[in-house]
Amino acid sequence: AAADGTKRVCFIPTATGDAPYAIEAVTEVFAGRDDVDFSLLTLFTQPSVPDVAAHLLAQDVLLVGGGSVVNLMAVWRAHGLAPVMRACWEAGVVLAGWSAGSLCWHRGGPTDSFGDSLAVFSDGLGFLPYSNGVHDSLEDQPRRRVYRDYVASGELPAGYATEDGVGLHYVGTELHEAVAMVDGARAWWVAPSSGGGCHVKAIAPRRL
Repeated sequence: AAADGTKRVCFIPTATGDAPYAIEAVTEVFAGRDDVDFSLLTLFTQPSVPDVAAHLLAQDVLLVGGGSVVNLMAVWRAHGLAPVMRACWEAGVVLAGWSAGSLCWHRGGPTDSFGDSLAVFSDGLGFLPYSNGVHDSLEDQPRRRVYRDYVASGELPAGYATEDGVGLHYVGTELHEAVAMVDGARAWWVAPSSGGGCHVKAIAPRRL
């Protein structure tokens, strides 16, 4: 943080191909805040800052938006950002995001990046040694069932699922707590069980 307490926050909208709508929505959230020094890293058609690594390492928070996690990882790796992100993490920069921007820090999870049906994505950065089930909101939603099936079969490792409006706060690689923006929403620990199937444990989040 700056000497006056201002937090440096960089939004990275790679997962939408740097779509203007995504940039505008997040920029509007931070507009006019005196306590945030907001910046943007776009990679299309070339990086928007002259030294990407230096810019990211100078931030307090990297905020990664949703979209296609498969395309996100492909573009990041093409630009050599995987080791840069690890350097940021090891330097204490907070790595954050939603949907694809959550999956990317984990080992993987279900995704519709390949098509309409959910498929296994297992090519995340893996700083967090768990799988991640995002949009895990309703009992009858395919994502909830598919995520548990993939963990039960061993196609994905054990991990954490979040209903919409819930965030996971890790310290290092350990879950410190879940937090929620909406009442009644939960997170879940999902692990394979010895007799087949999976073991599911609800995690009550702290309401923000």
